[in-house]
Amino acid sequence: MRHIQRTLRKPLLDASASFKVVMLTGPRQVGKTTLLQDAEKHARTYVTLDDLGTRLAAQQDPASFLARLELPVLIDEVQYAPNLFPYIKMAVDKAKQPGLFCLTGSQQFDLMKNVTESLAGRVAILQLQGISLAEEQGRPDDPPFLPTLALLKARQKTAQPLRLRDVYHKIWRGTYPDIVAQANDKNWELFYRSYVSTYIQRDVRDFLNINNTAAFHKFMQVAAARTGQLINYADMARDVGVSEVTLKTWLNVLHASGIIYLLPPYFNNRGKRLIKTPKLYCNRPFQPVILFVVT
Repeated sequence: MRHIQRTLRKPLLDASASFKVVMLTGPRQVGKTTLLQDAEKHARTYVTLDDLGTRLAAQQDPASFLARLELPVLIDEVQYAPNLFPYIKMAVDKAKQPGLFCLTGSQQFDLMKNVTESLAGRVAILQLQGISLAEEQGRPDDPPFLPTLALLKARQKTAQPLRLRDVYHKIWRGTYPDIVAQANDKNWELFYRSYVSTYIQRDVRDFLNINNTAAFHKFMQVAAARTGQLINYADMARDVGVSEVTLKTWLNVLHASGIIYLLPPYFNNRGKRLIKTPKLYCNRPFQPVILFVVT
C-alpha cells in the first residue's frame, strides 16, 4: 500500500505551531489519525476513545484521565467524551504552549457545539475529506481548485490526463485512502457495504436512538436518488414513510456527518440564499457509498 502525501499537512503544521489545540474533523476512514501522526516529527502520545476502557475512563473522571497523559497528545474520536473539553481548556491555559493537544472527531452531531463552547479562541478547526486527484497524482502542494482560465492553464502543465473510462472508474471507486492506496481495488464493494452498515449501526442509531434501521437505510437510498435536485421534504418523507420532522432530522444528521452537502442557491440578495430551497449533493468521498446503497 503506497503512502500518499496530503494537501492538509502544511496547514496542519502551521495550526499546531500557532494554536494550543488543533481539531481535525472529517468522516470516518478518511485518514485523520494517519495525517496527524505522519505530519509531526516529534513523538506525541496517542490515545483513542474507540477503546471502550479508555473511553469509560475519560467519561467518568476526565480530570484524572488528562492528568495521566503525557503531553503533547493526540486524542482520537474525542466526541465520545465531551466532558473532556473544559479540562483541556484548563490544561492549555495553564501551560500556555501551542500544539499540546491534537483532537480528531468523526461525529459532528454535538462535537462542534462542545468545541466552540469550551475552546473558543484556543482551537484551530480543520476538515479532512477523501484523497483528491492532485494528492493521488503526487501533487499535494497544488493550490485549491478554482474555475479560472489562468489556473486551468497552469494545471495543464502538471496534471496527468485521464481517459474518460478512468474518470468514471475513479468516481465509482471513491476517494477513501484504504481504497485509493491499494494496488488493486477488488474489495471496494465489501468496503462500502461494511461502511454503510457500520455508519448506520455505530453512529446514527446511537445518536438518534433509531430502532428501525431499515427505514433509515431506505431514507439513504431516497436521498441518494435525489442528488443534484432541490430538496422536497414532503415528497421524500412520503417515499420513506416517515414524518417531515423526522426526515429533516435525519437529513441534518447526514449533513453534520459529511455524508451529504446542502448547496444553497446563489442570489445577489443574501436573504434569498438563506430562505430558498437548497440542492442536495452527496459529498465526494461518500458518493460511492450512496451509489452502492442505491444499487
